Amino acid sequence: MIIIPARLKSTRFPNKVLIPIGGIPMVIRVAKIAQEVDRVVIATDEEAVREVCKDYGFEAILTAKNHESGTDRIAECARILGLAEDEMIINLQGDEPFIEKEVIQSLKNLMAKKAKESGELPFMGSCAKAISKEEAKDCNLVKVVINAANEALYFSRSPIPYDREDKIANSTNSYWGHLGIYAFSGKSLQEFCKLPKSTLEEIEKLEQLRALEYGKCIIIAKVKSRSFGIDTPEDLKKIEKYL
Repeated sequence: MIIIPARLKSTRFPNKVLIPIGGIPMVIRVAKIAQEVDRVVIATDEEAVREVCKDYGFEAILTAKNHESGTDRIAECARILGLAEDEMIINLQGDEPFIEKEVIQSLKNLMAKKAKESGELPFMGSCAKAISKEEAKDCNLVKVVINAANEALYFSRSPIPYDREDKIANSTNSYWGHLGIYAFSGKSLQEFCKLPKSTLEEIEKLEQLRALEYGKCIIIAKVKSRSFGIDTPEDLKKIEKYL
């Protein structure tokens, strides 16, 4: 199933999950896309968000206000729902209003394929798209280096890999931009949230580095996407341009 964390009072952009996009609250726009792939539940910390979800016919679970991340929020939601350890849970951010359903489906398919091959779901899965050399310079766009088995080696806000001799052309798939969507098993989701914060996670402010630093595998689905997250009020200009 797909769980969308929707914190109302975001530090950088309060109330952004309810910002109307094309006349529809942002989190509802995300949920409408996600429901084309699987069952959707929205995990929120405010009754106001739950009421909006209810008005649009979506199930919403009220969670604690003190969660440090969306992953912690969906982990509580999964416990409330009593989801099984072998349930596939996709964490889709509530501020990704242009995520394509094909991206979600690709991640779901990859997790299912790996589970069929090994007998259990991978610890964690996510997505990446090819980006240009110029885009890789943007510290707000997280980059990921991927090995031959399509597993993440490292995530960074810096341009990685570092092009020491300036040989990487824009036309090559050398830079991969990370998309903010994750998949877990019910068991690995709870395990991840119990792991202590890691050094690399604190330095880069990227929680997925916690999994890598503790030796966990993150498989990556390579996708095509025009999606972008809404992190600040300035990003609303991107929405106008996109629409």
